[in-house]
Amino acid sequence: MTRKTQRLTMAQALVRRLAAQQVETAAGSIEPYCAGVFAIFGHGNVAGLGEALWAERSRLPTYRAHNEQGMAHAAVAYAKAQMRERVMAVTSSIGPGATNLLTAAAVAHVDRLPVLLLPSDTFISRAPDPVLQQIENFGQGDMNANDAFRPLVRYFDRISRPEQILTALPRAIQVMTDAALCGPVCLALPQDVQAEAFDCPEDFLQPDVIRFRRLAPDAGELARAAALLRTARRPLLVAGGGVLYSHASEALRAFAEAHGIPVAESHGGKSSLAWDHPLNAGAIGVDGGPAANELAREADLVIAVGTRLQDFTTGSNALFPQAALLCINVQPFDTIKGRATGLVSDARLGLQQLGAAAAGWHADAAWTERSRKVAAGWNARVTEITTATVAAGARPYDGEVIGAVRDSAADSAAKDIAVCAAGTLPAELHKLWRASAPGGYHVEYGYSCMGYEIAGGVGIKLAQPEREVIVFVGDGSYMMMNSEISTSLLLGTKLIVVVLDNQGYGCIERLQGATGSAQYNNMLETSVAEGGVHVPIDFAAHARAMGAEAVHVKSLGELKSEMTRARKATRTQVLVIDTTHKRTTEGGCWWEVGVPEVSTRPEVQAAHEQWQQGKLQQRI
Repeated sequence: MTRKTQRLTMAQALVRRLAAQQVETAAGSIEPYCAGVFAIFGHGNVAGLGEALWAERSRLPTYRAHNEQGMAHAAVAYAKAQMRERVMAVTSSIGPGATNLLTAAAVAHVDRLPVLLLPSDTFISRAPDPVLQQIENFGQGDMNANDAFRPLVRYFDRISRPEQILTALPRAIQVMTDAALCGPVCLALPQDVQAEAFDCPEDFLQPDVIRFRRLAPDAGELARAAALLRTARRPLLVAGGGVLYSHASEALRAFAEAHGIPVAESHGGKSSLAWDHPLNAGAIGVDGGPAANELAREADLVIAVGTRLQDFTTGSNALFPQAALLCINVQPFDTIKGRATGLVSDARLGLQQLGAAAAGWHADAAWTERSRKVAAGWNARVTEITTATVAAGARPYDGEVIGAVRDSAADSAAKDIAVCAAGTLPAELHKLWRASAPGGYHVEYGYSCMGYEIAGGVGIKLAQPEREVIVFVGDGSYMMMNSEISTSLLLGTKLIVVVLDNQGYGCIERLQGATGSAQYNNMLETSVAEGGVHVPIDFAAHARAMGAEAVHVKSLGELKSEMTRARKATRTQVLVIDTTHKRTTEGGCWWEVGVPEVSTRPEVQAAHEQWQQGKLQQRI
């Protein structure tokens, strides 16, 4: 039987396959797997890939952005908001367009989120070498800037012949849809090969619907995990992002209730369990609250579900060294951390089957009751913090701003999505933001990438247009990347951006002081070089210049009323408020930061002694 083919360029085959690829979601609907392509055209992709995208624009829309890193952040955020079930692609020209994608590739790699990166590449023919923007390697003729993606992605391929797309693209999609391998992939597309034609098999253009696999626990591992669980008296669950990605929120709730186990949340897992559930002890770790951290220090078993146990979650492995550790994760790499007992499994199936295997077992009643009281006490404290009155003339701190934003709508816990990435704000949101529905908390804190916030908000709004997307961003991150405010207007993705202006890198200045160092080069007023001048930045005017509706509010009351107005608006809103970095919310635990062993400063010497004490507690 003759295989039917069509004469297509490599770029046309790639785009038509992407446009045709569908996925079955957890909700049972059949959707396009790739929701669109963010593109900044330049030499290398405007002719080959650009022409192919134009032809398929009704099935696979192309979105214009202002910064390659920003558009890739938007694509990564889209995938996270879709619980990794759907993706977006990103294409750039060669040279700086491609290397601008590297930071976002690292974000996706650390956070284990899928994104299809399609940077243009130099000519395979080498006829015009060196082409504009080409990096020449004196010792390796086949290397160029795109090779920098190799350590930052889960799969990399350079398409040197058009027919190679027949194997490369399905492999890339397989990696993005594999729960254990999930992450960014990169197909480097030489600009001459993009435009070359080949006989493309028609069945390549008619792919099967993607259906996600769920990895069930191994019987032996399940038995060992159940035996360990039955020995525990004071267990604690730590919910990670894998709980959300496997749609395991209901399984988590049922498991916790059946066995009387309190739940703590990592950044990735926050919103897995409703904030007001009696067993939700809240944020854990370096930026965690007192409730979860108190329970972590007393637990005899920590059950880590779908979390990679980064240092902020574990207090640099010093928060709960006394506890046995059970790790439930689809990625075996994560199940052996901290010499844990591992259960390689999808989070939902793992919790369900572990619960069945431990049927009838319950944590000590006193532990469960104490956990409820601790959680209730912390929730009452959160209300107190976030509704406090700020003295006239004083600047509010982040926690008070969060409360004003939250209370600007009665049902905000159900409908709002809080977005953030770096600085003090992630710690405050981790402790104080209240989410009652999965996905209501979207903080990129694996790579903690300044500049993710506004761009990420665009991707989230594309994924969840019916929800209010509220971007919390400090003045430092705003200055690093703000151009996607304009993109939000181009795409009709209305955001509410709350800019907290503390006049510099306040978070790092506090860390600088905490490690005994002299405080310099962080706050704007202490960074003025000889001959320089500190000019206050009018963020509201800047945002208005990009087309947003913007206002600089003078108080929490004004912020609250402006939030109420902003919620009713149809275009992007920017609300700026002056804040102080001198106050933070209580909680937290030790975090290992390298403190100089030798210094003439007594403050550094004292900080080094504290570092040594912390090292004694580490699980090593």
